[in-house]
Amino acid sequence: MPYPVYESGGLQETVALVEKIGRRAIAYEADVRDVVALETAAAAGYEHFERLDTIVANAGIGGGGPLLEFTSAQWQSMVDINLTGLFNTMKATVPLMIRAGRGGSVIVINSTAGLKGIPGCGHYAAAKHGGVGLARTLANEVAPHNIRVNLVCPTGVGSPMTFNEWSRRLFRPDLAHPTNEDIALVMRQHHLLDVPWVDERDVSNAVLFLASDEARYITGAALPVDAGALVR
Repeated sequence: MPYPVYESGGLQETVALVEKIGRRAIAYEADVRDVVALETAAAAGYEHFERLDTIVANAGIGGGGPLLEFTSAQWQSMVDINLTGLFNTMKATVPLMIRAGRGGSVIVINSTAGLKGIPGCGHYAAAKHGGVGLARTLANEVAPHNIRVNLVCPTGVGSPMTFNEWSRRLFRPDLAHPTNEDIALVMRQHHLLDVPWVDERDVSNAVLFLASDEARYITGAALPVDAGALVR
């Protein structure tokens, strides 16, 4: 079964919301597999604002199945987007943050699969484990510039990447057309807290914390937003 594709839309809506509160915003689209496109977008943003304080690396794809049954193409696609794409994002943006000379915060959206082996998503877990090593290495290298690098590691999130036919069938292969309620019964079992998934806002709040001065001495950390999944 091919991976579902989600359109990146909503950028102009985000720009409008930012401008509505009296702030400035510009938006560009770029494929994280294309480092030149990323560098072009980052340079344009830096030229416009003349600063870069926070970088959030959030692009990624999901997928599931037995590890040894993945095709080479499936493996490569996962690594290209979830790991090499992260490297490309860092390469395109962090030098601009260093040039600005103001310090800053780099935040990588990772996963609980980056901190433990999870059956059924081996290529995803491998790429996410690689992301943890990449982020922690960068944290060491840019600390002299007062740049912090951290990761947010959510469990399943109540978002379109979970609420779709393809993803629901991963959790409930016993059902022909599982609903969100059907997968909630399974996903809830992974957590200490009595929730099947966390909300998008929970991840955003962790990002805001790590970007803020409240986290000014936190770097190299992998912050779980996981309802207790990692200690269950």
